[in-house]
Amino acid sequence: MANRLAQTTSPYLIQHADNPVDWWPWSPEAFEEARRRGVPVLLSVGYASCHWCHVMAHESFEDATVADYLNAHFVPVKVDREERPDVDAVYMEAVQAATGQGGWPMTVFLTADGEPFYFGTYFPPEPRHGMPSFQQVLEGVVAAWTDRREEVAEVAGRIVQDLAGRSLTAGGTELPGEPELAQALLRLTRDYDERHGGFGGAPKFPPSMVIEFLLRHHARTGAEGALQMAADSCAAMAHGGIYDQLGGGFARYSVDREWVVPHFEKMLYDNALLCRVYAHLWRATGSDLARRVALETADFMVRELRTAEGGFASALDADSEDAQGRHVEGAFYVWTPEQLREVLGEEDAAFAAAYFGVTEEGTFEEGSSVLRLARNGQEEADPVRVADVRARLLAARELRARPERDDKIVAAWNGLAIAALAETGAYFDRPDLVERATEAADLLVRVHMGDVARLCRTSRDGRAGDNAGVLEDYGDVAEGFLALASVTGEGVWLEFAGFLLDIVLAHFRGERGELFDTADDAEQLIRRPQDPTDSATPAGWTAAAGALLSYAAHTGSEAHRTAAEGALGIVAALGPKAPRFIGWGLAVAEALLDGPREVAVAGPVSGELHRTALLGPAPGAVVAAGEGPDAGSEFPLLVDRPLVGGAPTAYVCRHFVCDAPTTDAGELAVKLGG
Repeated sequence: MANRLAQTTSPYLIQHADNPVDWWPWSPEAFEEARRRGVPVLLSVGYASCHWCHVMAHESFEDATVADYLNAHFVPVKVDREERPDVDAVYMEAVQAATGQGGWPMTVFLTADGEPFYFGTYFPPEPRHGMPSFQQVLEGVVAAWTDRREEVAEVAGRIVQDLAGRSLTAGGTELPGEPELAQALLRLTRDYDERHGGFGGAPKFPPSMVIEFLLRHHARTGAEGALQMAADSCAAMAHGGIYDQLGGGFARYSVDREWVVPHFEKMLYDNALLCRVYAHLWRATGSDLARRVALETADFMVRELRTAEGGFASALDADSEDAQGRHVEGAFYVWTPEQLREVLGEEDAAFAAAYFGVTEEGTFEEGSSVLRLARNGQEEADPVRVADVRARLLAARELRARPERDDKIVAAWNGLAIAALAETGAYFDRPDLVERATEAADLLVRVHMGDVARLCRTSRDGRAGDNAGVLEDYGDVAEGFLALASVTGEGVWLEFAGFLLDIVLAHFRGERGELFDTADDAEQLIRRPQDPTDSATPAGWTAAAGALLSYAAHTGSEAHRTAAEGALGIVAALGPKAPRFIGWGLAVAEALLDGPREVAVAGPVSGELHRTALLGPAPGAVVAAGEGPDAGSEFPLLVDRPLVGGAPTAYVCRHFVCDAPTTDAGELAVKLGG
C-alpha cells in the first residue's frame, strides 16, 4: 500500500511511496502526530539522483523489519532537498556543526518542535568501518528518548541556541574594491592545480562561478593569469571524463583530481552554468573548443532534460542497468575494448581506444573505461574519422538502458538554463536555443509565478508544487529574464525581472542590507537560513545582488542599486579569504567596479550592432535593443536614443557618463573591451 508520498510532485518522494516505512512529507501535521504520540521525528533528506540515497533506501527503508521498528517508534519524514533547500540548509548546518561533515542522505532525529538532537548521513544495514548499523542507531535513539528525555531536550535546545547565534550582517559597509579582488585572485592562484586545471584536490568540482569571475577580471583588468587559469581549467574538463565525449554535457564532479572518473549524475544547474562559462570563454578567446562544448552542452540540455511543458528537468541519475540487468553507477557511459570492437570493428576500435583512453585494465570498475580525450595528439586526429566513430558509438549507446530522469522543474535552475541558452543562441546564431529559453521562461511565468508574482520552487507535469520559492529562485530567475530581455529585445522580461526583484527588496532583506534565503512570511524553521557562499549553484544572496545590479543599470533605479551594494559587503569580507566559495559574488563585484556598462542599441534586434553589443566582454554589461517609437516604453535605456543619420546607433554609458553615439560596430566593440 502506498504511503503519503504518492500524492507529491517530487520524483524523489515518489520513489519512496511504496516503502513499508509510513513516510510523511514535511508538514505541520507530521509534527502534530509526533507530539500526539510522544515520539521523535526521523528526518531523512536526499534527492532523486543521489547514489547513496538509493543505497540506504534499498538496504533499510525497503526492509520490513526496519520499517516496522521505525513506524512503531518514530514519525518518519522524507524531504527532497531540491524542493526544500531551506529545510535542508538549517539541518545540514546543524549536522556539520555537530559532526564536522555533512552530505546526503542526511539523517536527523528531531523533537516534535523540530529541534535536532542526533545526526548522521548514511547508515549501513550492518555495522561496518566503525559505523553502527541503522537499526542500532534507531534503538540507541529510542533508549535515549525513553530514559534520558530531559538530556535530549537540553541537547536540542543548546543546538538551536547555537544556530540562532550565527546570523550574518552584510559583512560590513565596505564595498568590494580593487584590493579585495586582487587578493581573491592571488588566493585562487595559490589554490590552482597547474597540472590538471581547476582548484584543490579530489574530489574536484567544476568551478564554473570562479571561472566567471576570472573571465570578468581579465576583461576589466587585462590580467593574463586570470584568463589562463580559466581557459586551462575549461580545456582540462572538456578533455576529461567529467565531460560526456559522445553526448555532450557534464557530470556532477570528478572523483579524482585529473578529471578522469566522474560521479555520473548529470545536473541541470552544472550544465547551465558551464554552458554559459564556455560561451563566455569563446567570447573572450574565440576558442573552437569552447564553442563546441558550449553548443554540445546546450544541445544536451535541450535533448535530454527538456520536458513536454518546455521547462528543464533537474537531473539524470548516476545509476542505470548494465548488460546483466544490475543497477550500477555509470553503466550507461562506460566502455570496454571488447564493447568498442563489437560496435566499430577491429581497426576503428583500436583508433577509438587510443583516442578516448580506453584500456584493457580500465579506468573505472570491472575493466571498463570512462571516455576522455587521451592527451597524446587528440587534436591532430582525423576529424572526419572522429566524428564517424563518435556517431556510431552514440547510436550504440542509445540502445542501452537509460538513467532515470528527475523531471521536476526547479525555478532557480531553469533561470540559469534560460540565461545560458539565450546567450549561447545569440552568440552562435542558433535562434532555436533562444526559443527554448523563451519557452522555459514562459513556463516559469505561467506555472511558477501564477497570478501573484510570488515564485513557487518547483513544478511537475505543468502542476505547481506547494513549496515557496527561496532567494536563489528569485535571483536566478531574474538573471535569466534579464539575459533573455537583452537577447530578444522583449521588454516584458525586464518587467517580470522587476516584479521578482521588488519581492526580494520587500521580503528577503534585513535591516542592514543582509539577505535571507527565505521570505519574512515563509514557514518559520528553527532558524531563518542565510548563506552567502556558493555551493553547486550561486548563493541566493549573490545571485540576487547580481540581478539587482543589472536591473538598476537597465532602469536607473537607485533603490535596486543601493540594495545590490548593501548585499555586496559580504564579498569584501569573504572574497579575499575564501574566493573559491564566493565566485559569483566576486563576478558581481567585477560588474560593480566596471559600472556596469549600459548599452542602448537603437536599431533592429539581432542586427550587427546588437550582436556586437552582446559579444562585448565588459563585466555585467546590460544591453537594450529595439527600434520605433515604442522601444523606450519597454526599455528605459532606449528613451531619447535617436538614430544618427538614419542608421542603427549604439549608446554606451557608465557611472552617469555617456560616450558619443556610434553607428560603427568596430567602434562599439572597442568601447566594450572587445
